[in-house]
Amino acid sequence: MQERIGIYDVLPGKIRFLVEKERLQEDLLQEIRLRTGQPLILIYRDREVFPMQDGKPYRVQEEDLKETLEYVSNYSLYAYEQEMRQGFITMEGGHRVGMTGQAIMEKGQIKNLKYISSLNIRVSHEKPGCADQVLPYLIRDQSVCHTLLVSPPRCGKTTLLRDLIRQISDGTRLLAGRTVGVVDERSEIGGCYRGVAQNRLGRRTDILDGCPKAEGMMMLIRSMGPEVIAVDEIGKAEDVHAIEYAIHCGCRILATVHGASMEELRQKPLFHQLIRRGCFERYVLLGNQPKAGQVLGIYDERGSLLYREECTC
Repeated sequence: MQERIGIYDVLPGKIRFLVEKERLQEDLLQEIRLRTGQPLILIYRDREVFPMQDGKPYRVQEEDLKETLEYVSNYSLYAYEQEMRQGFITMEGGHRVGMTGQAIMEKGQIKNLKYISSLNIRVSHEKPGCADQVLPYLIRDQSVCHTLLVSPPRCGKTTLLRDLIRQISDGTRLLAGRTVGVVDERSEIGGCYRGVAQNRLGRRTDILDGCPKAEGMMMLIRSMGPEVIAVDEIGKAEDVHAIEYAIHCGCRILATVHGASMEELRQKPLFHQLIRRGCFERYVLLGNQPKAGQVLGIYDERGSLLYREECTC
């Protein structure tokens, strides 16, 4: 396995120095936000931290963004044009660098971005064992339940999904190992580098990296015969249709979606019918208080509460 690139390695020297002065635990760092002319902001344990220089919050310079992009792209932004048109670049290790700037349009579609003015480095965390309390509620009759992980941003749903994949693939005392197919559209789940996953996803896992979710699910069914299919952040009609097709083909589904509550999810037209028909057998609702990844509730297809993590604050 390749050695991971540390998240600080892509920061300009002076910013790296200021961030390291904060003496933060890197495994609790969530985001690094750089906006031209604005204070540098770190999201750490769900709180904002403003690194200081000469007693004042450090203000990000235009050259800071340019230097960061050079490191992130290995000095070849052109090679990442396909990703940049979607507004982000995924680094080795699964860290995602979101960006804004001036859109370059071609035939009514975004071709690329230029004059980048903001960067948001979202730090990917691998936490083996974080699914230990959840997985038993997702198994029924020696089979994985069709499961949807629901949470707002920065609440750990991708981290939880990653560990569920690993445990289901390797097997546990409750479940024999299953063949898992992962459609990793944004390279956040496996953090693939030159086709090799940097994150541990299990010995029976096949990863389709950088492929649109709907198309990828169909490809996996045709080519790899997965028992379980895992995808992150579904939200398009074609994603939902592909999930329905996969279920009809006998695959078990693990998926995530943005949402603050089950009621909010029910109000989304794409998911209303899925919920009404009971396509998903388990819903895992996550929050970030008192910690990211707090399990607010695990529900069955009828909406009955099966488990809630006790608050220890």
